[in-house]
Amino acid sequence: MTSRLAAALAGGILAIAPDSRPTGPHLIRRRRIVVGITLVLGATLLGFSLGVDPGNDAFYPLAVGTALVWMIGGVLSGPLRLGQMRGWRSAALPILLGLAAAGVFVLGALVVREIGPLAHQVQGVLAFTRQGKLPIVLAVTAVSGVGEEVFFRGALFSATRKFHPVAMSAALYTLSTIATLNIMLVFAAALLSIVWGLQRRASGGVLAPILTHVTWSLTMALVLPSLFA
Repeated sequence: MTSRLAAALAGGILAIAPDSRPTGPHLIRRRRIVVGITLVLGATLLGFSLGVDPGNDAFYPLAVGTALVWMIGGVLSGPLRLGQMRGWRSAALPILLGLAAAGVFVLGALVVREIGPLAHQVQGVLAFTRQGKLPIVLAVTAVSGVGEEVFFRGALFSATRKFHPVAMSAALYTLSTIATLNIMLVFAAALLSIVWGLQRRASGGVLAPILTHVTWSLTMALVLPSLFA
């Protein structure tokens, strides 16, 4: 009974139909309104979460709250699709891509840590990860990645389908990250959001970009602190 209920709920959120676009003008309008409101709320909370002092007890509630805003907004906007992925190989490819992207960023970090102002920007983000217990840091990191993909590569991608959705979702994701006032986060967002958008377009859903995003984020959370010790 429980499994049937879960499947029913999932079916209401992740559409089985080949096209995740709303079918009527009022549904399209609703999706865009919800996306607009969620974008403002999510970017505001994101800015607040990274605006508190490292070690402040408010950081993790704000970070989780931001992820929930992205998720809830994505779900309320209308049906979303997981995408066409069959078998473990389909899941392995996005994970490998996430690891490859993390590898590129780790190599870049070796250069960045020698550049004072940029290293300071990275240290500003890592200060938050160093204040919490590792399991909590990783859990919040994963939830944040899922929430961002559900919204940006799910709801927002569908809402801008007629307006170059890969570019639009990347641009708005990058703009929302500007609220953090951290140039390194903005750079990473600008670069990787294009990759995740292309994955969304190729796979037809949010699962592939979720796997890549979460893999990249978790790898960076585990590796970067030791590089900037």
